[in-house]
Amino acid sequence: MLPLVTLLALIGSTAPVCTVAGPEYYAFELFTTKNIPGTGLATGRVETAAPASTPFSVSLGPDGSYAYDLRIALDRMRAPRSGRFVAWVTTTEIDHVRRLGALDENLRASGSVDWNKFIVVITLEPDDDPTATMWTGPIAFRGMSRSGMMHTMVGHGALQQENCAAYGYGNQ
Repeated sequence: MLPLVTLLALIGSTAPVCTVAGPEYYAFELFTTKNIPGTGLATGRVETAAPASTPFSVSLGPDGSYAYDLRIALDRMRAPRSGRFVAWVTTTEIDHVRRLGALDENLRASGSVDWNKFIVVITLEPDDDPTATMWTGPIAFRGMSRSGMMHTMVGHGALQQENCAAYGYGNQ
């Protein structure tokens, strides 16, 4: 099977490919909300991997959920002139939120999560407050883990009239 980049080159696609490396199956896209100037053509990606610190092939959180290391990348845009992009992770019900950290000058961030289903949210915050427990700025990007997408009916059956992309599921 050909890698995605090779396949896109063979079919002549000009679709942007983010530059974070990792296992394709567990990666997921971040979709722009287009609420922030300069993000309309931007692309984003989250790579997930088992934490390197475990001697086992799987790492678990205290409640038995899988633990993942996350690598986040935004491409085709510049860092904002004012404020900071900050990465957050939340459960699919948005009842638990954790701050992963501010994106660096290359618009990259990393962190970890120990929930089976989660959403990554990138917001534009007025400052970089490492003690913040919830975002206050507008959401610039969002994407859902592969496991989180497994149990949604958006775009199918009784919810077929719903637009999947509006919920962060592209090309489905």
